Amino acid sequence: MRRRSTPWIHRWSRPLIGAIALVGALGTAYLTIVKLTGGSAACPTGGCEQVLNSPYGSVFGLPLPLFGFVAYLGMGILAVAPLLVTSETNKELRTTLEKWTWLLLFIGGIAMAVFSGYLMYILAFKLKVLCLYCLASAMLSLSLFFLALLGHVWEDVGQLFFTGIVVGMIVLVSTLGVYAKVNGSSTATSGSSLTSPPITTTSGPAELALAKHLHQIGAKEYGAYWCPHCFEQKLLFGQEASAIVNYIECDPKGKNGRPDLCQAAKIEGFPTWDIKGQRLTGTQPLETLAQTSGYQGPRNFKNVSPQPSP
Repeated sequence: MRRRSTPWIHRWSRPLIGAIALVGALGTAYLTIVKLTGGSAACPTGGCEQVLNSPYGSVFGLPLPLFGFVAYLGMGILAVAPLLVTSETNKELRTTLEKWTWLLLFIGGIAMAVFSGYLMYILAFKLKVLCLYCLASAMLSLSLFFLALLGHVWEDVGQLFFTGIVVGMIVLVSTLGVYAKVNGSSTATSGSSLTSPPITTTSGPAELALAKHLHQIGAKEYGAYWCPHCFEQKLLFGQEASAIVNYIECDPKGKNGRPDLCQAAKIEGFPTWDIKGQRLTGTQPLETLAQTSGYQGPRNFKNVSPQPSP
């Protein structure tokens, strides 16, 4: 009598989970570094940076991608741990590891899928942005869940279903609790105009003259109130000169927000300068703005480097 062949998904489920977890860990590690260093994520849309710098981008004062990195790393370890036990003398150990790691993989898959689902809700209805990294992470999380569910023969499906419901409810309630303060503050400010932190630098004669020149020639700076690089640009100009610059707020929640103008100009990153048809992206030294705009006034700028963001 021929033995029934093992389905391919049962043979390859653990290696696939390990590979997917590795991709997720690398992506979240990259975003964690970007968040901690204040850099800009390599993303074709501005939504990735907006999510990272939004109140939803941090949990307990730590970058949200850091928690994703830990989750992916944990799933990867659980997936490959039994595969490392190959000796016949450790057959009992491998059997025990396979039994318990499958249950933990299922629990981890449920938790990551539920949390990713909530983040998709935040993207669609709260932030209303397109974040490719977030979408990719959600797809990876769902893949881990389905592989954990279908990649193993479960003896008690009813108990598994009950476990999944309980874990999903715990994760959802915990997530709502963690973000309760953020959701409450966003509801309280839904009718107000959000602004960046107060500008702590002052403007010298050169900064004022450059700002007036940029305004006169019709130069535009596109930005968002939550953008740290936009705030750095304001610190370079100083409080008085920043008020003169023709600044266009791209976030509809920001003060005097004009997202229609930003969409029409096809703005993809913040800040973006439009000077005589030339585009400059990122925080620009005042000397660069002076040269690009043809400014002929004094250049003894006092704010040569921005102060750290508060």
